[in-house]
Amino acid sequence: MSTGSHAGRPKSWIAVAVIFIGFTVSGVALCLGPNWPMFWAGAGVIALGGVLALIVDIMSDVVTD
Repeated sequence: MSTGSHAGRPKSWIAVAVIFIGFTVSGVALCLGPNWPMFWAGAGVIALGGVLALIVDIMSDVVTD
């Protein structure tokens, strides 16, 4: 049995949080009308989170047992 953690690095969780915030903003924007400027702002936050995920190399956190 492995004693390693499956939690990932804090930098990776920050990238995930940014992407989650973008999805939340875009989802709320769709419920509000839709409010297209707010939707696209959320989409921009998602794209920013994707770039951040690439920079911190989020895929190296994948753990296979």
